Amino acid sequence: MKTYYPLPYFAAPEDLPAPLPTIAEIEASEDVLKHSWSHRVALVGPHYIVKYGVGVQPIEGENMLFIKESAPSLAVPTVYAIFSREETEGDSDKYPATTINYIVMEHVPGETLESRWGSLNPAAKGKVTTKLREYFHRLRQIPTPGYFGALGNRPFCDDGFVWHREEDDELEEQLSSGPFGTEAALLDALVAKYEFHSGSLLQGDRRNEYYRYVLPRVLRSGSSVFTHGDLQRKNIIIRESDGEVVIIDWESAGWYPGWWEFYATMFCCRWKDDWHLWVGRMLDEYPNEYAWMNMIFR
Repeated sequence: MKTYYPLPYFAAPEDLPAPLPTIAEIEASEDVLKHSWSHRVALVGPHYIVKYGVGVQPIEGENMLFIKESAPSLAVPTVYAIFSREETEGDSDKYPATTINYIVMEHVPGETLESRWGSLNPAAKGKVTTKLREYFHRLRQIPTPGYFGALGNRPFCDDGFVWHREEDDELEEQLSSGPFGTEAALLDALVAKYEFHSGSLLQGDRRNEYYRYVLPRVLRSGSSVFTHGDLQRKNIIIRESDGEVVIIDWESAGWYPGWWEFYATMFCCRWKDDWHLWVGRMLDEYPNEYAWMNMIFR
């Protein structure tokens, strides 16, 4: 497996707030903050949050290591370990090994911005969004590697580029998750996804032809910028100790077009309060790009 940082990764013992939890301690934790069929997020002792499961992507931990190194002024949880184990069931020939991935990170006590937002007055909302704007300005200053894709010139982990896998080499080539050398190639892959999921090719709907023609003309940022990719309020924590704004859940992060952060953030708006009116306070606005992407993929 290609990685940006050598894996498994373990922080130096002198940098740990306490001994790292064992796998047994992690899986025995009953303080589960989030769970699904593919992963769990558990509090293990007072210092550690552990995200683990078959659906956990080690690159999420790598992305946070990268941010700590490249933009240390951003508040993100410290990553203390990234590792995996193989789990088998019965006959290994009949039941191939399943990889369980673990990311051990700093526990950041606090409330999500999602739970806090409704109680904030305009001045407090302005303070939070100003801090976030500082963060994202700093992210945009990280020099681009020249490609569009995940850290280390790998395929995107973003849902916008996730495909239903098919036993068809030609289809696999068409349904690329990157990395892409140009923005035009990225847009071509998005149109291929539209064709695949909308069934337009089978239904005789030829809008895909127009999208393939027009998107490179209306969605042009020029170069890639490092992007969080899932900036929802549930992924922003107001730290209990000092009110600092901490961004979590970096799985989708990577090198995207400059307009992607605004599009992705607006795409996830629930339109139940005034959040959408504040997005432009923390991100450069790309309403044209959002409108096009929303039309195609909503």
